[in-house]
Amino acid sequence: MAGHSKWANIKHRKARQDAKRSKMWSKCSRAIIVAAKHGGGDPDQNLTLRYAIDEAKAANMPKDTIQKAIDKGAGGGDGSDFDEIVYEGYGPGGVAVMLEILTDNRNRTASEMRKLFEKAGGNLGASGSVAFNFERKGEIYLAKDKASEEELMEVALEAGAEDIDDQDEAWRVVASVDAYHGVKSAIEGKGWEPDAAALVMIATNTVACTGKEAEQVVRFVEELDDHDDVQHVHANFDIPDDEYAALAG
Repeated sequence: MAGHSKWANIKHRKARQDAKRSKMWSKCSRAIIVAAKHGGGDPDQNLTLRYAIDEAKAANMPKDTIQKAIDKGAGGGDGSDFDEIVYEGYGPGGVAVMLEILTDNRNRTASEMRKLFEKAGGNLGASGSVAFNFERKGEIYLAKDKASEEELMEVALEAGAEDIDDQDEAWRVVASVDAYHGVKSAIEGKGWEPDAAALVMIATNTVACTGKEAEQVVRFVEELDDHDDVQHVHANFDIPDDEYAALAG
């Protein structure tokens, strides 16, 4: 849910996920079920399912629970009535927000999202109203004690990564959507387990937020993230690491 990709924010997000593990697992299960329902239960043939499984693993969901969700979806279980929707809008301080939704009741979800935006002083927009602020990429974080920059560059760039940068305690690897799994597999093939890996919407421009405005933005994004129908929240806020840590801690 962090608006910009910084290792400090990833760590705080993971801490929040640990505290909300049950809800995270429920969202991951829903995504897996829907993906398997629509594209089959083989992740090698169903990229959407593969991405959903990656997120479930990142949330420390047990393998047997993941498999049960795959079997449920592939077997025609729950998931047939869920719609995948993207909502776009602006939150406090003019921060652009994109929401990836899975819902079995479009009208209810739309009404609830509209209320959350209005409560925060923002507003929902039409499709495409904020999408130009983001670019979908694969993003992989690897703690520095697992590999040197030179070692990681040799493996990741050869596998098709676009960039590697320094995020204090970790290296951040960025790849196109098409190259993401190849890069991730190459890194794992060296025995380096990523600390975080996912397809994300990276902001191409950000909105600086501090003080009261930063507090409002973080509270708003956390409320969105807590909603059962919201799978992912993407926002283009830029809050200083120490301030973000105090607000999200």
